[in-house]
Amino acid sequence: MARVIVTPEKQAALSSEGASGYLTINLAALARNYAKLSSILAPARAGAVVKADAYGLSAERVAPALYRVGCRQFFVAQFAEAARLRALLSVDAQVFVLNGLQPGNEGPCAEGGIIPVLNSLEQWRSWRATAKRLKRTLPAVLQFDKGMSRLGVPLEERGPLSVETAGQGNVEILFIMSHLASADELDSDQNDDQLAQMKRIAEEFPRLDICFANSGGILLGKSYHGVLARPGIALYGGAPTTKGGNPMEAVVRLDVAVVQTRTVPAGAKVGYSGAHIAVSETRLATIAAGYADGLPRSLSGRGAVHYRGTRLPIVGRVSMDSITVDITALPEGTLKLGSLVEVLGPHQTLEDVARDAGTIAYEILTNLGDRYHREYR
Repeated sequence: MARVIVTPEKQAALSSEGASGYLTINLAALARNYAKLSSILAPARAGAVVKADAYGLSAERVAPALYRVGCRQFFVAQFAEAARLRALLSVDAQVFVLNGLQPGNEGPCAEGGIIPVLNSLEQWRSWRATAKRLKRTLPAVLQFDKGMSRLGVPLEERGPLSVETAGQGNVEILFIMSHLASADELDSDQNDDQLAQMKRIAEEFPRLDICFANSGGILLGKSYHGVLARPGIALYGGAPTTKGGNPMEAVVRLDVAVVQTRTVPAGAKVGYSGAHIAVSETRLATIAAGYADGLPRSLSGRGAVHYRGTRLPIVGRVSMDSITVDITALPEGTLKLGSLVEVLGPHQTLEDVARDAGTIAYEILTNLGDRYHREYR
C-alpha cells in the first residue's frame, strides 16, 4: 500500500474527529486477495470468514465488497453476528454460524435464513426438532472434531449421528467440515493426520461434500480443498503460513499522530516505572495510541514505528493512550505536532508487529481500536 500523504483534508479529518491516527482499509486489495485464493482453489469455491466484525475491519463494508467479486458463502462465529450480516447481503448469499446455536436461537435462525454449523448430537437434535415444528426442510452443516478438542462432533457421537442423519428428510446437510489446527505450518505432520481423519469421516457420511481448508490449508494442495474453503486472515493481508514470503496483498495501513516531541538528557527516565533510561541525550516523540487502541503493552521496549523507512524504536512502556519512540535517528525538526508515523504499512507488516508483541497477526488486526479515523478505499 502506498505511503499515506497527509493532505489538508486528511489532517482536518483527524482534527475534526479527535482521532488518534489514520487507518486505511483497501477494499480493492481485499478483493484481489479473494480472487487470488479463488484461482488457487478452482474448481473448488472460496467462501470468506467475516467473524469478529470482519476481523475488526467492519463486516458492513467487507462482506458486500467480497459479494461484489463473487463470494457467496460467509462464515461468522456467533448467531448475533449472522443476524446482522444476513440483512446486508442478497438472498443468494449463505451465512453460516460456526459455533452453532445456543438454546433458543433455533427459531430466529430458521426464520432469518441463517445456516448453523452443528457441533454435537444435541445441536443436531434441536435443529431437527425445529424443522419438524416449522414443517420445513432446514439447511445445516455438520462439523467434526479431528484433534483440536474445541468444536465439532466428538468421536463417540459420530455413530449415532450417522444413523440419525441417514434418510433424514427434515434437515438438508449441505456439507461436512472440520478445522485444520496446524495449516500455517506447511510441514506439520498434524495436517496429514487430520486429512486422513477427514477422509474416514467422509466414508461414514457418504454423498456429502467436504469443507476443510482455511487460509493455510488452501496452500497445502488440492487434497485439502474439498468443494469449499474458508479463508480468513489471508483475505485481510495476513500471511497464511509461517514460512516463506506472504503471497497476499496488504489490506490495512495504520498511521498514528505525534502529540509531542522533546529532547531529554542522559539519565532521563521514560515512561511508567522509569522502564527506560536514556543512555545519552535523546530526542523523543509521543504518539497518540496505546494498548486501548490495539497496540499491546508487550511492545514495550521491543516494537517500533517507522517514518519514511527509518525505524523508530519504542522506549519505555506502552501506555493506554500513548507510546514514546526514539526519534534521534531523524534530522531534528522532522517530526512535529500532528506528524503521522507508520505503525502498519510497507515498512512494518502485521506479522512484524505481532512478532515484536509476542502474539499473532490475528490478535493485532482484530484489536485495532475505534479511535482511529477510518478510510475505505
